[in-house]
Parts: sequence; structure tokens; C-alpha cells
Amino acid sequence: MDIFLKTVSALNDETRVKIIKFLNIYGKCCVCDLENSFDMIQSRLSRHLKILKEAGFLKVERTGRWAYYSIRTPLDEFRLSAIKEIMTLDIDLPQLKKSCES
Repeated sequence: MDIFLKTVSALNDETRVKIIKFLNIYGKCCVCDLENSFDMIQSRLSRHLKILKEAGFLKVERTGRWAYYSIRTPLDEFRLSAIKEIMTLDIDLPQLKKSCES
């Protein structure tokens, strides 16, 4: 029940919905690229990413000092359906602004 409530709560925020759609379109992104693309301070972005990770939507891979976020795979049917629905939404997304070295 706890993970279900975390999942539903994670979707109750416009920024987190945008992050899900952004990562689904652009794929794995460094946290610094997400900061620049969303023009968001690191602490606020980190909070959103943590909530999405705990809700089962994201995975994080650390390479040296960089953290890369992407949509977790495989996803269960509930999260997969949520992402499919998010992809149908007409959302203004920022362009990917690469800023760190891959």
C-alpha cells in the first residue's frame, strides 16, 4: 500500500510529470543537464527526483561525480500506464540543455 500511495502522490505535481515526460523523450540525463534544462536549483530538482525514484519511476546511475537519471525498466503495468497517459498530455517541455561532460 505504501508504494502505491507514493506512486500516486508523485504524479500529483506538474514538475514531476514534466520530468517523467522529459526523461521518457530524451532518455538518460545527467542531473546537471536537468538543472539547466528546467532552470531549477539543485536542491529543488533533487527533491523531485528523489520522490520519483522512491515512487518507482526512475533509476539513478552514478559515474564518478555525475548522477544520471532515467526511466526505470522494467516498469509494472500501473507505472507504464501512467507514463503512457503522461505522453499523451500537451505539456510545454524545456529543450535539453547539455552542460556536463558525458
